[in-house]
Amino acid sequence: MRHTEPPGTEAIPKTRLRWWTELPLIVLVYACYSAGRLTVRGDVSDAVDHGLAILRVEKALFLNAEHPLNRLFTREPWLGVPADFWYASLHYLVTPVLLIWIFRSRTVRYRAARTWLMTSTFIGLIGFTLLPTCPPRLLDASHGFVDTMAYYSSYGWWGGEASAPRGLGGMTNQYAAMPSLHVGWSLWCGVVLWRYGGTRATKVAGVVYPLVTTIVVMGTANHYFLDAVAGAAVMGAGLLLTPYVMRTSDRARALLVARFTTRTASGTAVTADAPDAPAAPVTEGAGSPIVSVGCQTSAGERFPRQREQRLEPGAEPDTSPSDAGDETPAPAR
Repeated sequence: MRHTEPPGTEAIPKTRLRWWTELPLIVLVYACYSAGRLTVRGDVSDAVDHGLAILRVEKALFLNAEHPLNRLFTREPWLGVPADFWYASLHYLVTPVLLIWIFRSRTVRYRAARTWLMTSTFIGLIGFTLLPTCPPRLLDASHGFVDTMAYYSSYGWWGGEASAPRGLGGMTNQYAAMPSLHVGWSLWCGVVLWRYGGTRATKVAGVVYPLVTTIVVMGTANHYFLDAVAGAAVMGAGLLLTPYVMRTSDRARALLVARFTTRTASGTAVTADAPDAPAAPVTEGAGSPIVSVGCQTSAGERFPRQREQRLEPGAEPDTSPSDAGDETPAPAR
C-alpha cells in the first residue's frame, strides 16, 4: 500500500539533489561529529560519577534492566556473540543504506529525513560535551557488569575498547554514552522503514530494529536504559527542529544566491557603461526611405526602372509639366 502525505506536509525540492554533493556533505558532517566526540573527552572521574548517578536513578525507579540482560548475554554465547556483532556493525551499515534508499526512491522526502538525522546527531554531540558518562562496562567490577565485547573478542574484530577494531581504541571516545545514538539512529531507521517501506515486512522491521538495538546496547553493557531514553529524546528534538533548520538553510542559500547575482549584475553594468565604439560613417543616400532615388518612371510604367544616363552634360531632361496639355500620345514601346 502506497503511503500518501497530506497536502502541504512535504516540500518538493526546488533543485534536484545530486549524489556528488550529498555524499561529501554527509561525510563532512560525520567527520565533524567524530572529531567532536574525540575533542570533548571529559574527566574520567566525572564520567564515572555521572554513570553511577544514572545507575542509582534507575534502581530507584526500578528501571535497572541492564544487570539481568548483561548476565544473560554473558552466560549464553548464542545471544552474546550475535549481540556484539549487532552493536559493532549494524549501526554503521543500516543507517547509510537507508539514506541511499530514500535518496534513490523517495527523493522528495530525502532532504527532510537527512536533515532530521544530522540535526539529532549534533544535538547528541552537545550531550556528550555537557555530560560525559562512563558506560556500565567500564565501571568497577564490583557493580556486576561484564564487557561482553571484550569477553567475546575472539569472535570478532573488536577488542576491549567498545566496537573499535583492535588497536584503534584511541580513535573513539568511550565516555560518550549519554545519549545513546545507537538507539537514536536505530529509531530514525525504524521510522523511515515504517513510514516509507510500504510493505508489512518493512513495517515489522521498523519496529523490531530499534527495540532489538535497545536490548543489545544494555545487554552488552555499553549503555544504560536512560541512555536509550535520552537517544530517543534527542531524535524527537531533532524532528521538531528539522523544519526550522530547513527554512534557515533555504534562507541562507537564497541570500548567497542573491549576493552572487548582485555582484554578477554589477560587473555586467560596469561593462555596459564602457565608452561606445565610434559609429560607422553613413554614406549619402544609404538607408534612405525613398526607393525611387535615381530611377525614372515613364508614361505607361507602373514601377520605376533605372535608366542609363546618355545625355550630354548640362542637357538634362525637363521634368517641368510644360507639355501637360499636349494631347500627343506617347510613343508606344
